[in-house]
Amino acid sequence: MSKVLLVTGDGAESLEVMYPYQRLLEEGYQVDIAAPTRKTLHSVVHDFEPDWETNTEKLGYRIQPHLTFAEVKPDDYAGLVIPGGRAPEYIRYDQGLQRVVKAFFAANKPVAAICHAGQILATAQLLKGRTMTAYHLVRSEITAAGANYVDQEVVVDGELVTSRAWPDHPAFMREFVKLLKSAQRKQPGVQATA
Repeated sequence: MSKVLLVTGDGAESLEVMYPYQRLLEEGYQVDIAAPTRKTLHSVVHDFEPDWETNTEKLGYRIQPHLTFAEVKPDDYAGLVIPGGRAPEYIRYDQGLQRVVKAFFAANKPVAAICHAGQILATAQLLKGRTMTAYHLVRSEITAAGANYVDQEVVVDGELVTSRAWPDHPAFMREFVKLLKSAQRKQPGVQATA
């Protein structure tokens, strides 16, 4: 069974963790969640309320990570998912996470980044010359890091799939699963998961 890594932390958007996690399980992948520590994570629900100029935040699901960033062996995984929410703002500086993310890009493995996940990629200096999308409030960070920002539900640039936020999940996961299956077909002796 092929494995996919999902990296996150406290303040992650609940839907951006749980939807990819369950969707990839449905496709037959083993999904491991990595975080700064093995403590139970507290996710949040960001929603759009009438008469609010920004989103609201409510408590979401508790999530138990399987391993820490420091314990991750990138070679064990076929792809990487980076959810958004507030987690990317603080986990992006974790050296273990930086090592992991850079390893996926160096190996040209599929990476799915949604919402604020672009902050992690910008901090890792992996966006120069890329075309991508993200939540509109991080546009300036990703363009400052050298990316070309596009406002659409999903953008595929090589092995990088990006989307703006959880309303874009169907297109986001459809394109990521395509990349995972394509990458598996290219590996001799490896059969694509269902």
